[in-house]
Amino acid sequence: MSERTRVAYFTMEIGLERDVPTYSGGLGLLAGDHVRAAADLGLPLVAVSLLYRKGYFRQALDADGSQHEFPVDWAVEDHCTPLEPRVELVLEGRTIRVAAWQYNVTGHDGHTVPVILLDTDLPENDEGDRTLTHALYAGDRRYRLMQEGVLGIAGLRMLHALGHTQLGTHHMNEGHAALLVLELMRERARGLEMEITNPDVARGAKRRCVFTTHTPVAAGHDVFEAGLARHVLDADTLAAYDAAAGAGLVPAMNEQLNMTRLGFGLSRFVNGVAKRHAEVSKRMFDDPSIRGITNGVHAGTWVAPATGELFDTFLPGWRSDNAELRRAVDIPPRFLLQAHERNKQELIRYANSAHNAGLREDAFTIAFARRATAYKRADLILDDVHRLRRIAREVGAFQLVFGGKAHPHDGIGKDVIRHIVRTLAEIAPEIPALYVPDYDIELCRLMVSGADLWLNTPQPPLEASGTSGMKAALNGVPMLSTLDGWWIEGCSEGVTGWSIGKDDAKNADASEQPSHDQRVKEAQDLLGKLEYKILPKYYGDRAAYARVMRHAIALNGAHFTAQRMLCDYVAQAYFV
Repeated sequence: MSERTRVAYFTMEIGLERDVPTYSGGLGLLAGDHVRAAADLGLPLVAVSLLYRKGYFRQALDADGSQHEFPVDWAVEDHCTPLEPRVELVLEGRTIRVAAWQYNVTGHDGHTVPVILLDTDLPENDEGDRTLTHALYAGDRRYRLMQEGVLGIAGLRMLHALGHTQLGTHHMNEGHAALLVLELMRERARGLEMEITNPDVARGAKRRCVFTTHTPVAAGHDVFEAGLARHVLDADTLAAYDAAAGAGLVPAMNEQLNMTRLGFGLSRFVNGVAKRHAEVSKRMFDDPSIRGITNGVHAGTWVAPATGELFDTFLPGWRSDNAELRRAVDIPPRFLLQAHERNKQELIRYANSAHNAGLREDAFTIAFARRATAYKRADLILDDVHRLRRIAREVGAFQLVFGGKAHPHDGIGKDVIRHIVRTLAEIAPEIPALYVPDYDIELCRLMVSGADLWLNTPQPPLEASGTSGMKAALNGVPMLSTLDGWWIEGCSEGVTGWSIGKDDAKNADASEQPSHDQRVKEAQDLLGKLEYKILPKYYGDRAAYARVMRHAIALNGAHFTAQRMLCDYVAQAYFV
């Protein structure tokens, strides 16, 4: 593999499996799907991330919805293989030794993509440096910058130590790994015996890099004070940055080090993760060259067992060629409904046995599971509890299942969870409901396949893409969502799902604060779709609802796959 590896994929988090807690949410799950699709396609790719011995965190919720966090305890040796090489980097003037572990992702034809997980927990390191690879998205700004130094600088050095020396493309999955471009400059200058200030050094590194930005939310882009950066980073890295600035590729580090700007400036290809997100990013960064490659999800991972059996019967070959799912329109509705009922039973039985939720197998089930933060507005459906109760009484019974963690430092996100849990207690038992604690890969599988409707309510234009609804579509679960992210491309009203509000955010500024009136309108539109469109179709014409389910698979499930996404990267970014 090392002799012919051509693409290195760097990511701060990666969702590999439930018991390997190296992910927090959508960005990590997307990275895992990216690697799984590469394995299926036989792509010569290697991935790099950090080994988080304490994971992200385990979530527990009080009766009033207050979130509590606990470290994750997992056996690294049970899932990963230790590697021999050690590399070094200098941070804060200290030499830090870095080891690595390998996790193999194997595709359906047997091709393996190695995931290299970096580890600083070595006895020869200072006690503080040993903790740099302990926890994901933890600590202060200094801790985060030092982690990013390990990922970008030590990550590239580790790949070379492992024999991955013929890399043509270095793909940065967000700005966390952007320091690797400075390491590439340093290597190039040394190898060609050039001064680092020679513009050809920076331009040469730029030709070898690809950058994907995942959010228009300012907090999602790492920015460090220049003083901190000059304290943490070594002289060679800082000299490379100043040389790139001198070549006009990145802004001078006068007040801050912006990792996104660094990645943009030294990449030959930059993309957003949906068509709308690319347009928003062009305005946000004043960069007309940003392209759009819409995210996708790994079909083999997110299709539930019952649904997979259905596809194996009617759509043989779908695992190797996801486009076969477009023929789901030919699946007889009764077989699709039978498979879905099995998925729904799995979800309801888990909720009732693990959490005594009192959910019903015969009630319409609405699910929402995202990272709990303000702009995702998980509580939008609860804005008018009086109308919500009336719909349940007069139109059709339904129940609600929520999930998602708030970042430990996101007080507003924690308040959202608390508000949801308290409101769910108020509307029960009239509307059975549950907030599932400690949402993870396995709970995601249960929810995206077992719900009757997937709900998504981000504030436009702050949703870059979103992939939870894509996972639901693969299982024939329609989505009700605001028109943002990928849903602008995937929503065919009443055919693949339903929209909330209008697509009036095309030219919106991502920095603008949403208005109260806009939220009220969207909350009422959400309930209106539920009252007049969705529940009447589900209870009054189940065959018509099954047609929406089939179209969700055939039109969205077949297209918004990681397989298609990887083909887009290959054609537009990797080998051009």
